[in-house]
Amino acid sequence: MPDFLKTTVFDGPSLGAPDVIIRLLLAAVLGGVVAWIYRRTRKGAEISSSFPVTLVLLAILIAMVTQVIGDNVARAFSLVGALSIVRFRTVVRDTQDTAYVIFAVVVGMAVGASDLWVALIGIGVVGFAAYLMMARAKVFSATQPAYLLSVRVGLGHDLDKLLGGTLDQYLQERGLMSVSTAKQGVLLDVTYETRLSPDRSADELVKSLNRIEGVQSVRFQRRDFDGD
Repeated sequence: MPDFLKTTVFDGPSLGAPDVIIRLLLAAVLGGVVAWIYRRTRKGAEISSSFPVTLVLLAILIAMVTQVIGDNVARAFSLVGALSIVRFRTVVRDTQDTAYVIFAVVVGMAVGASDLWVALIGIGVVGFAAYLMMARAKVFSATQPAYLLSVRVGLGHDLDKLLGGTLDQYLQERGLMSVSTAKQGVLLDVTYETRLSPDRSADELVKSLNRIEGVQSVRFQRRDFDGD
């Protein structure tokens, strides 16, 4: 058999027990770091109590698998076939959680292949990127979401005089989106894109508009919400 085939089919030099133990312990420690980064950067999300533990176990298991395979291609195909029968019933609810699963897998693989620097540098870069994205998400979440305000008023009213004072009191900003007639031309339907002032609530705005003489109905909803 040619030498290049022998190197891919037969086992390479086997690792001693101390080397295996050290690699698995390193995988556990670095998997714990991955789980810690996950908890720190996913504070606003609903976190399953078992998911961080899963990340640690994944890192250890992948380190084991990497050492079992080594340079043996035949063994790699056998393990792929054996693991393909495993079915996971739990659906990962967020794409970021999927990224952390891959993160733990890659860290475990790097430790199992004795590429410790790849694991350490990867943890540093991914951790920094995760914190950066978390800070950016906080900045965006601090801004009030966009809403659509639809008001139906009687024909003949000056919209700015009728609604302007109340809207300025409750809204951070507003932009007129559409004006149309209703009820055979006797009513006006006005729609604004708005953002609430931080110290104001939607129910206060709706109640205040409903108290204005000439206002027939008020509808206030999220900009990206389709109630139909």
